[in-house]
This record gives sequence, structure tokens and C-alpha cells, in this order.
Amino acid sequence: MQTASAKILVVDDDPAIRNLIYRFLGQKDYLLESAEDGQTALKVFEQFNPDLVILDVNLPDALGYNLCEQMQRHTDVFILMLTSRADAADKKEGFLKGADDYLTKPFDLQELEYRVKAILKRQRTVTTSEKQPLVFSNMVIDPVRREVKINDKLILLTALEFDLLHFLATRPGRVWRRDELIQNVWDYDYVGDQRVVDVHIGQIRKKIEVDAAEPSFIQTVRGVGYKFEVDATPSVV
Repeated sequence: MQTASAKILVVDDDPAIRNLIYRFLGQKDYLLESAEDGQTALKVFEQFNPDLVILDVNLPDALGYNLCEQMQRHTDVFILMLTSRADAADKKEGFLKGADDYLTKPFDLQELEYRVKAILKRQRTVTTSEKQPLVFSNMVIDPVRREVKINDKLILLTALEFDLLHFLATRPGRVWRRDELIQNVWDYDYVGDQRVVDVHIGQIRKKIEVDAAEPSFIQTVRGVGYKFEVDATPSVV
């Protein structure tokens, strides 16, 4: 889809910040809705069905991290967290809850637009060959439905987790450095801590591996990065 027609929900209890983002992105031809608290945000979210939520961490009635988790429970919506917290532990918490990106207040509006465009670019149309489900042993990855099943059981992944797993699975055996994965999956030059890749790989492993400590799908190549490797030859169904 075209990013210009994307639907964005802005959630922030500070009216100055909320209205500033709303007006700025509205001028870029995005479709906007806004909310000032968690309860309102969830109601608008259900009705508006946004492609991206710009979500403040500290809301009067909710924690943004928890809202992020709720919103992504049954959808593949993208989440850009806004926060005044800048330490690594808070960022890790956001990524663990499924956030796609993290912007610290105060922020530059051009930087915000850059991040929004980068996130929405991941909604690109897949080619015919990319649309085919991949089968690895007992796991099926369906890029059209954006679903992963293991032994016919649906595995719930966030949008970013799915993108990362699908990217690796379509290139089995290839070793990828963290910066290469960020450039290809995040789709822009991420300037933060590259350990964000480790966080997401860890979350994926918890969901798809029998033993996350002894992974059979995503292997760690020490000193380099990660590769997708299974004994069974991948097939297309």
C-alpha cells in the first residue's frame, strides 16, 4: 500500500505533543486519529484499524508497553513508542512488548516522519515467489496470511518478529550480521543499540523453538550474527 494513505493513531496525554504530531502528519496526507488515554485509544483502535500507532509510554490510565501488547495480540499493526525515558532497560521493555521503533522526547518532527516512512515501507507488496508458504520440518511460514504454524498450531508473532523470521527463512544458510538484518528488516539505518536484534531473536526463539537455549531454526554464529538453518530441506506448498 502507499504510505501516503496509511492510517495512523496518535496516542499521547500531552495535548501539545498529540496535536503537533496530528497536524504535522496530517499535512503529509496520512489518515489520522488521536487519543489522550489508554481506554480511548483501544476504542479508536478497534474502529479505525490503523496501520501504525504512535504510542506514548506513560498514559494516565495505562502503560504504553501493555497497550502495545494488547493492540498486537490479534493484529500485525506497527507500533512506534514515544517516551521521555532514554535508558536501555526501558527500550528493551518496549521491544519485548512488540514495539517496532522507539523515539525519545523531545524529538525532531523530521526525524519522526523519517521513522514513520521507514516503518510503513515494510508493508511493501510481496512478489509472487515471496507469497508462497515455506515449509521447514514441522513449521509453516505463510507470508500472505502473515502466519506461522508449528504442528498446525498458530504461533502469535508481532509484525516485526514475523518480518525478521520470514527474512531469515527465505535465505537459509546465509549468515547475517546484526547491522545487515537491521538494514534489511527494519529498512533504514537504525542508529540505536544493535542488540535490539538479539532481543527480537530471543522472543522468536521462545515462540518457535522446543528449547530456546538449544535452537533448531535460528542459529547464533558467534562473533558474526545469525542464520536460519534446519535439517529438513525447505519446500513450497
